[in-house]
Amino acid sequence: MGLNKKFWKNKKVFISGHTGFKGTWLLLLLDYLGADIYGYSLEPNTTPSFYNLVKSSINHNSVINDIRNYEFLDKSLKFSNAEIIFHLAAQPLVQYSYNNPLETITTNIVGTSNILNAARSMPSVNAIINVTSDKCYLNSESSRGYRETDPLGGYDPYSSSKACSELISESFRNSFFDGEKIATARAGNVIGGGDWSSDRLIPDLIRAFNDNNTLHIRNPLSIRPWQHVIEPLFGYLTLAEKLYNKSKYAGAWNFGPNEQNLSKVIDLVNHSNNVFNRAGFKKIPIVEKKFDNYKHETSILRLDSTKARQELGWNGIFESEKSIEMTIEWYIAYFNNQNLYSFTIDQIENYINLKNNNE
Repeated sequence: MGLNKKFWKNKKVFISGHTGFKGTWLLLLLDYLGADIYGYSLEPNTTPSFYNLVKSSINHNSVINDIRNYEFLDKSLKFSNAEIIFHLAAQPLVQYSYNNPLETITTNIVGTSNILNAARSMPSVNAIINVTSDKCYLNSESSRGYRETDPLGGYDPYSSSKACSELISESFRNSFFDGEKIATARAGNVIGGGDWSSDRLIPDLIRAFNDNNTLHIRNPLSIRPWQHVIEPLFGYLTLAEKLYNKSKYAGAWNFGPNEQNLSKVIDLVNHSNNVFNRAGFKKIPIVEKKFDNYKHETSILRLDSTKARQELGWNGIFESEKSIEMTIEWYIAYFNNQNLYSFTIDQIENYINLKNNNE
């Protein structure tokens, strides 16, 4: 199902975490749709930064502050007079959470509580999408995809904080929003241009290419639900459209790739290597290496997105190879000093055209 551009035209939308990788993609997409956007986030914490590369071309209002600063957040959210809120501000890294558990917990749990508490006194708000993670599920290494009704849990501080964020969303929805207006979105392992985070496979691969280094991978046979970032973002926007007017869309939603598009870590790396090589880059060597500072990691993780397909009409259209190619082509454009705002908009438009042709 395509997005309704008339719906989004001049809609007042508040995005927490708009300077992050996924937040910047959402910012670009909402600007393309004509929304009136307010962003609230910390400064980007990577160099380079996707947001800093494209922000001057995006029509939006930006506030730089911490989601844990309730007084400032409350004033900013009320000033926006937002109709729709996308909550993405988070500490998003599993390994980082082991070294910084309190920062992870306060950002992901208190941050969620802050934005929901500020929103509950705003009559203008009709839809809140809290973007959590596929890692909010109690992972039993199940061979089937996790469903929205499966138990929540978390081995590490990051995963458990996302499970808590889900529970807080449910509590606020039932206590203050009459069981309406709040939905949570759980996506798989998103990839796409503009991600330079630490301890993530694609950014590590890009750094290896840039520095002409060997890529060390921890678990080459681990299976992950890789998907291009634009796919779940379309899911979030579709969910917000539906939730805006109908309470039945409140609750939890999975946005993962189809079962046949799951792939192993080594397959993603090898295909990325090939795409770079076709563009004239030398292939980088790959070595499996265990790291002493890395703790528990799951070997398999799947999402069951039947609910989103049946009730929202949402479905991913990319095979895993296409998601990888689209991602690596973005970084090739970066290395070739192309205009990344224009290149990303072209990717968005191409995706919309493909999606329309698939419907």
